[in-house]
Amino acid sequence: MKLRQMAVAFLLNEEQEVLFLQKKPKDTFLGGLLVPIGGHIEGNEISQPKGACLREIEEETGLKRDYINDLTLRYVVLRAKENKEIRIQFVFFGTVSKNFTLIESDEGSLKWVKFQEIANQNVSATTIEIVKHYKDFGESMENVYVGSMKSLKGKPTITWGLLEDWEMPILNGGNS
Repeated sequence: MKLRQMAVAFLLNEEQEVLFLQKKPKDTFLGGLLVPIGGHIEGNEISQPKGACLREIEEETGLKRDYINDLTLRYVVLRAKENKEIRIQFVFFGTVSKNFTLIESDEGSLKWVKFQEIANQNVSATTIEIVKHYKDFGESMENVYVGSMKSLKGKPTITWGLLEDWEMPILNGGNS
């Protein structure tokens, strides 16, 4: 089974809008969808998903890393695709100013979408599930969550778990 590793970013501005890439309809991968900024992790980036994400952000938007604030890993999402591929998606959240010039990308056009309106757009099931979880926990999240994509009654959903180091001492003296 093949592995496909990706790193994407939900970049929020001061108006609570997220920057998306509108993929061209003819694209073979996610064609026609609005997708978070990001893409595939190159072989030399396998141990550096944040570096891959920053590279993709610059390639697709022109934004240099100095203009991105608090880019933080929030999710690792796993999905089996047609029993031929396992997709591993590293999902970062960060903030940017809306006051930069959007560039034209070979992959599609850039578009700001109100965070509350994302689920009403032509986005992937993975994006919808990430947004639902982030709405519930949002900026109060200090941890990374791992999600496993599956079908529940014929509809896509993600089962979430907190990524923890079981060997770390419990600071509050309680059980986890």
